[in-house]
Amino acid sequence: MFRTFDSTPQADGFRMPAEFEPHMGCWMLWPERGDTWRLGAKPAQAAFIDVAEAISAFEPVTAGASHGQWENARSALPESVRVVEISSDDAWMRDVGPTVVVDGRGNLRGVDWRFNAWGGLDGGLYFPWDRDSRVAAKVLEIERAGRYRAPLVMEGGSFHVDGQGTLITTRECLLNRNRNPHLDREQIEASLMAYLNVQKVVWLDKGVYMDETDGHVDNLCCFVKPGEVLLTWTEDRGDPQYDISRQALEILSTETDARGRPLVVHKIHQPDPMVVSAAECQGLDASETAKPRRAGDRLAASYVNFYIANGGIVMPLFDDAHDRAAMDLLARLFPDRKVVGVRSREILLGGGNIHCITQQIPMGERRVR
Repeated sequence: MFRTFDSTPQADGFRMPAEFEPHMGCWMLWPERGDTWRLGAKPAQAAFIDVAEAISAFEPVTAGASHGQWENARSALPESVRVVEISSDDAWMRDVGPTVVVDGRGNLRGVDWRFNAWGGLDGGLYFPWDRDSRVAAKVLEIERAGRYRAPLVMEGGSFHVDGQGTLITTRECLLNRNRNPHLDREQIEASLMAYLNVQKVVWLDKGVYMDETDGHVDNLCCFVKPGEVLLTWTEDRGDPQYDISRQALEILSTETDARGRPLVVHKIHQPDPMVVSAAECQGLDASETAKPRRAGDRLAASYVNFYIANGGIVMPLFDDAHDRAAMDLLARLFPDRKVVGVRSREILLGGGNIHCITQQIPMGERRVR
């Protein structure tokens, strides 16, 4: 039965599993917003279909679509994908969906963060965002999981956990004045510990250069297993990303996780810098309620923005010279999973990538056993 709890996951014995732990399935949202997705969102829809199809080879996928787009989504998506009617303001399920936590008895509950479209009226990406704010509760209702309403303005892409008490995030995002200006670092850490049941927060400084989410860590760095992280990297000293990644490496190389283990850092070279073309901008609807996108804008392309599925890795490809090496590295880091690449420039044009449009529903520990 759907219920909102007044306590916290930590108090009730729930924790957030790592993404590499087993899943019950994955949730996505169907894109249609014309000022985010060019040419009536048709190219983006094709890319979302490819992502959904790739993930569904490993685990069940559910896609939420608006009333006006449900028939289109149902017709276009594979039969194996469940399509449900959910209204939203855009298609970033990682950030508007619930963060699902588990306990040792196999129970699932979800954390519903407060959402303000990545900054509200102080740098946010669109207005309004009230439909997005209801997505997490609707997903939990469908999944028959209880709900915690967290006090933090935060998005799912702004943190990663190792499932063993360690969380990684960036100051650029969580300490941004446009999220929780009334809270200091210690207070935000206390909320992260209470709602995700972690014991240690590792703070990096910035996210990927020109990431419009204010530096989500899921575009920069992630856990590949307890004690090991993957960091986006470049050898080009003239690229602004070089200093960002180098500083992150210095922090990670001196940190330990919640269990006292030094972190092992793997580097994955970013794709070559890419920008929005004039033709891509011309395909967008004019809008006074969304951040404008202009020709020449740097895109925050990263291979770290992949999804870990049961038995698989679904990763972004950019038709770039570094694609092959990135796939090979992920295959070495995840030897028990099949690496599948999806061309995802159309998703990147909207401001994110594969991890940003997906949200896992973990499997409770008893169900795994």
